[in-house]
Amino acid sequence: MAAILLVEDDPSVRTGLELALTRQGHSVTACATGEEGLEHARARRPEIVILDVMLPGVDGFEVCRRVRRTDQMPIILLTARSDNLDVVIGLEAGADDYVIKPVEPAVLDARIRAVLRRAVGGAGDRSTYGDLVIDRGALRVSRAGADVNLTPTELRLLLELTRHPGQVLSRRHLLREVWDHGYAGDSRLVDATVQRLRAKVEADASAPAFIQTVRGFGYRFVAS
Repeated sequence: MAAILLVEDDPSVRTGLELALTRQGHSVTACATGEEGLEHARARRPEIVILDVMLPGVDGFEVCRRVRRTDQMPIILLTARSDNLDVVIGLEAGADDYVIKPVEPAVLDARIRAVLRRAVGGAGDRSTYGDLVIDRGALRVSRAGADVNLTPTELRLLLELTRHPGQVLSRRHLLREVWDHGYAGDSRLVDATVQRLRAKVEADASAPAFIQTVRGFGYRFVAS
Protein backbone atom coordinates (compact mmCIF):
# COMPACT_ATOMS: atom_id res chain seq x y z
CA MET A 1 0.00 0.00 0.00
CA ALA A 2 1.23 3.47 -0.89
CA ALA A 3 0.23 6.89 0.42
CA ILE A 4 -0.76 8.65 -2.80
CA LEU A 5 -1.51 12.29 -3.55
CA LEU A 6 -3.81 12.53 -6.59
CA VAL A 7 -4.13 15.97 -8.22
CA GLU A 8 -6.83 15.95 -10.92
CA ASP A 9 -9.33 18.72 -11.73
CA ASP A 10 -11.91 16.57 -13.56
CA PRO A 11 -14.32 15.39 -10.82
CA SER A 12 -15.33 12.17 -12.58
CA VAL A 13 -11.73 11.16 -13.35
CA ARG A 14 -10.60 12.10 -9.84
CA THR A 15 -13.36 10.12 -8.15
CA GLY A 16 -12.90 7.11 -10.41
CA LEU A 17 -9.16 6.92 -9.86
CA GLU A 18 -9.49 7.53 -6.13
CA LEU A 19 -11.94 4.63 -5.81
CA ALA A 20 -9.91 2.32 -8.04
CA LEU A 21 -6.61 3.00 -6.27
CA THR A 22 -8.25 2.61 -2.88
CA ARG A 23 -9.57 -0.80 -3.96
CA GLN A 24 -5.98 -1.70 -4.88
CA GLY A 25 -5.04 -1.09 -1.25
CA HIS A 26 -3.57 2.42 -1.52
CA SER A 27 -4.30 5.36 0.76
CA VAL A 28 -5.36 8.24 -1.50
CA THR A 29 -5.63 11.96 -0.82
CA ALA A 30 -7.32 13.69 -3.77
CA CYS A 31 -7.52 17.36 -4.68
CA ALA A 32 -8.49 19.45 -7.71
CA THR A 33 -5.94 22.26 -8.09
CA GLY A 34 -2.20 22.71 -8.25
CA GLU A 35 -2.27 25.01 -5.24
CA GLU A 36 -4.03 22.36 -3.15
CA GLY A 37 -1.62 19.75 -4.42
CA LEU A 38 1.39 21.76 -3.29
CA GLU A 39 -0.14 22.29 0.16
CA HIS A 40 -0.90 18.57 0.56
CA ALA A 41 2.58 17.61 -0.70
CA ARG A 42 4.17 19.77 2.00
CA ALA A 43 1.79 18.79 4.80
CA ARG A 44 1.15 15.09 4.14
CA ARG A 45 4.47 13.97 2.64
CA PRO A 46 2.97 11.34 0.30
CA GLU A 47 5.04 8.48 -1.03
CA ILE A 48 4.08 9.35 -4.61
CA VAL A 49 2.22 12.10 -6.51
CA ILE A 50 -0.16 11.40 -9.41
CA LEU A 51 -0.40 14.71 -11.22
CA ASP A 52 -2.62 15.86 -14.08
CA VAL A 53 -0.83 18.13 -16.54
CA MET A 54 -3.75 20.45 -17.36
CA LEU A 55 -4.76 21.98 -14.04
CA PRO A 56 -6.45 25.35 -13.46
CA GLY A 57 -4.20 28.05 -12.02
CA VAL A 58 -0.85 26.43 -11.26
CA ASP A 59 -0.54 23.69 -13.89
CA GLY A 60 0.98 20.27 -13.44
CA PHE A 61 4.35 21.25 -14.90
CA GLU A 62 4.78 24.07 -12.38
CA VAL A 63 3.63 21.85 -9.51
CA CYS A 64 6.28 19.33 -10.55
CA ARG A 65 8.98 22.00 -10.68
CA ARG A 66 8.07 23.38 -7.25
CA VAL A 67 7.99 19.94 -5.64
CA ARG A 68 11.40 19.16 -7.14
CA ARG A 69 12.94 22.27 -5.56
CA THR A 70 12.62 20.71 -2.11
CA ASP A 71 11.65 17.04 -2.47
CA GLN A 72 12.51 13.95 -4.50
CA MET A 73 9.22 12.06 -4.06
CA PRO A 74 8.20 10.15 -7.21
CA ILE A 75 5.82 11.92 -9.62
CA ILE A 76 3.71 10.31 -12.34
CA LEU A 77 2.05 12.63 -14.85
CA LEU A 78 -1.39 12.13 -16.38
CA THR A 79 -1.44 13.55 -19.90
CA ALA A 80 -3.94 13.49 -22.76
CA ARG A 81 -1.41 12.66 -25.49
CA SER A 82 1.99 11.04 -25.83
CA ASP A 83 3.04 12.67 -29.13
CA ASN A 84 3.24 16.31 -28.06
CA LEU A 85 5.43 18.51 -25.90
CA ASP A 86 3.55 17.65 -22.69
CA VAL A 87 5.64 14.57 -22.06
CA VAL A 88 8.96 16.26 -22.83
CA ILE A 89 8.17 19.31 -20.69
CA GLY A 90 6.94 17.12 -17.84
CA LEU A 91 10.01 14.92 -17.85
CA GLU A 92 12.29 17.95 -17.96
CA ALA A 93 10.36 19.37 -14.99
CA GLY A 94 11.27 16.25 -13.01
CA ALA A 95 8.52 13.67 -13.53
CA ASP A 96 9.48 10.00 -13.18
CA ASP A 97 6.91 8.53 -15.56
CA TYR A 98 3.65 9.32 -17.33
CA VAL A 99 0.34 7.64 -18.17
CA ILE A 100 -1.88 8.54 -21.13
CA LYS A 101 -5.54 9.42 -20.60
CA PRO A 102 -8.04 7.87 -20.47
CA VAL A 103 -6.30 6.16 -17.59
CA GLU A 104 -6.69 2.44 -17.04
CA PRO A 105 -6.54 2.00 -13.24
CA ALA A 106 -4.67 -1.29 -13.55
CA VAL A 107 -2.00 0.36 -15.73
CA LEU A 108 -1.65 3.26 -13.29
CA ASP A 109 -1.39 0.87 -10.33
CA ALA A 110 1.35 -1.09 -12.12
CA ARG A 111 3.28 2.13 -12.82
CA ILE A 112 2.92 3.22 -9.18
CA ARG A 113 4.28 -0.09 -7.91
CA ALA A 114 7.12 -0.01 -10.44
CA VAL A 115 8.17 3.52 -9.48
CA LEU A 116 8.12 2.68 -5.77
CA ARG A 117 10.18 -0.48 -6.37
CA ARG A 118 12.90 1.72 -7.81
CA ALA A 119 13.79 2.98 -4.36
CA VAL A 120 14.89 -0.47 -3.14
CA GLY A 121 18.62 -0.82 -2.62
CA GLY A 122 20.97 -3.53 -3.76
CA ALA A 123 24.15 -4.99 -2.38
CA GLY A 124 25.72 -3.06 0.46
CA ASP A 125 28.92 -1.89 -1.23
CA ARG A 126 30.47 1.56 -1.64
CA SER A 127 32.18 2.81 -4.78
CA THR A 128 34.22 5.94 -5.40
CA TYR A 129 34.69 7.53 -8.82
CA GLY A 130 36.81 10.66 -8.44
CA ASP A 131 34.75 12.95 -6.19
CA LEU A 132 31.57 10.89 -6.74
CA VAL A 133 30.74 8.35 -4.02
CA ILE A 134 27.89 5.82 -4.32
CA ASP A 135 26.82 3.89 -1.23
CA ARG A 136 24.49 1.17 -2.53
CA GLY A 137 23.62 -0.18 0.89
CA ALA A 138 22.55 3.19 2.29
CA LEU A 139 21.18 4.39 -1.08
CA ARG A 140 23.21 7.58 -0.76
CA VAL A 141 25.21 9.50 -3.33
CA SER A 142 27.64 12.33 -2.65
CA ARG A 143 29.88 14.52 -4.76
CA ALA A 144 32.81 16.49 -3.40
CA GLY A 145 31.65 15.57 0.09
CA ALA A 146 28.11 16.94 -0.30
CA ASP A 147 25.00 14.74 -0.49
CA VAL A 148 23.34 14.55 -3.91
CA ASN A 149 19.55 14.43 -3.69
CA LEU A 150 18.21 12.05 -6.33
CA THR A 151 14.70 10.91 -7.12
CA PRO A 152 14.15 7.14 -6.81
CA THR A 153 14.24 6.85 -10.59
CA GLU A 154 17.46 8.85 -10.92
CA LEU A 155 19.05 6.70 -8.21
CA ARG A 156 17.95 3.45 -9.83
CA LEU A 157 19.31 4.64 -13.18
CA LEU A 158 22.67 5.55 -11.65
CA LEU A 159 22.88 2.21 -9.86
CA GLU A 160 22.09 0.31 -13.06
CA LEU A 161 24.71 2.22 -15.07
CA THR A 162 27.39 1.75 -12.41
CA ARG A 163 26.70 -1.99 -12.17
CA HIS A 164 28.08 -2.24 -15.72
CA PRO A 165 31.01 0.21 -15.90
CA GLY A 166 32.32 0.72 -19.42
CA GLN A 167 29.45 -1.28 -20.92
CA VAL A 168 27.01 0.36 -23.32
CA LEU A 169 23.44 -0.09 -22.08
CA SER A 170 20.67 0.39 -24.60
CA ARG A 171 17.62 2.53 -23.89
CA ARG A 172 15.52 -0.62 -24.16
CA HIS A 173 17.62 -2.29 -21.47
CA LEU A 174 17.33 0.74 -19.18
CA LEU A 175 13.57 1.01 -19.72
CA ARG A 176 13.21 -2.62 -18.71
CA GLU A 177 15.51 -2.52 -15.70
CA VAL A 178 14.71 0.94 -14.32
CA TRP A 179 11.12 1.63 -15.41
CA ASP A 180 9.83 -1.95 -15.77
CA HIS A 181 8.64 -1.02 -19.27
CA GLY A 182 8.64 -3.50 -22.11
CA TYR A 183 9.60 -3.11 -25.75
CA ALA A 184 7.09 -0.29 -26.34
CA GLY A 185 8.51 1.94 -23.60
CA ASP A 186 9.23 5.58 -24.37
CA SER A 187 12.96 6.28 -24.76
CA ARG A 188 12.31 9.92 -23.80
CA LEU A 189 12.03 8.71 -20.21
CA VAL A 190 15.62 7.55 -20.37
CA ASP A 191 17.01 10.62 -22.12
CA ALA A 192 15.29 13.13 -19.82
CA THR A 193 16.34 11.28 -16.68
CA VAL A 194 19.93 11.04 -17.91
CA GLN A 195 19.95 14.82 -18.42
CA ARG A 196 18.67 15.43 -14.90
CA LEU A 197 21.14 12.93 -13.44
CA ARG A 198 24.08 14.53 -15.25
CA ALA A 199 23.09 17.92 -13.86
CA LYS A 200 23.46 16.48 -10.36
CA VAL A 201 26.49 14.19 -10.54
CA GLU A 202 28.70 15.69 -13.24
CA ALA A 203 31.05 18.62 -12.68
CA ASP A 204 30.03 19.85 -16.15
CA ALA A 205 26.79 18.36 -17.47
CA SER A 206 27.54 19.66 -20.98
CA ALA A 207 30.77 17.63 -21.06
CA PRO A 208 29.94 14.54 -18.96
CA ALA A 209 32.85 12.53 -17.63
CA PHE A 210 30.82 9.70 -16.07
CA ILE A 211 27.58 9.19 -18.03
CA GLN A 212 28.46 9.21 -21.70
CA THR A 213 26.21 8.94 -24.73
CA VAL A 214 27.00 6.35 -27.36
CA ARG A 215 25.05 7.65 -30.34
CA GLY A 216 22.69 5.15 -31.86
CA PHE A 217 23.13 2.70 -28.98
CA GLY A 218 22.56 4.15 -25.51
CA TYR A 219 24.65 5.16 -22.49
CA ARG A 220 27.66 3.93 -20.58
CA PHE A 221 29.20 4.82 -17.22
CA VAL A 222 32.91 5.58 -17.36
CA ALA A 223 34.64 4.93 -14.04
CA SER A 224 37.13 7.77 -14.32
